[in-house]
Amino acid sequence: MLGIPELDTGLQLDRSTREIELGLEYGTPTMNLAGQSLKFENGQWVADSGSFTGDRREMQRLRKRNQQLEEENNLLRLKVDVLLDMLSETTAASRLMEKELEELKSHSRRRKK
Repeated sequence: MLGIPELDTGLQLDRSTREIELGLEYGTPTMNLAGQSLKFENGQWVADSGSFTGDRREMQRLRKRNQQLEEENNLLRLKVDVLLDMLSETTAASRLMEKELEELKSHSRRRKK
């Protein structure tokens, strides 16, 4: 090929071997967060197998608590929506009453003249 045996051999290696040999293999991105080892796979951060230091019951408890908090959050969002609707209705009714009051005052002033 190029006449230089070392270069010819390097160029003939398959892609994965070249990456490893030439330092182009970066591996899977990993990080440690609060004692939990995570790795980036298929576009998501996932727990590295065997890195969870808690037991299965603790994991189930945390999942259950997470579910409870999500349900509570949904209920609170619903309550906020209801309160906003009530506020809108009250504001509309108040404005209507103010308008009617102004009309009555105006009508009363015209009668006095």
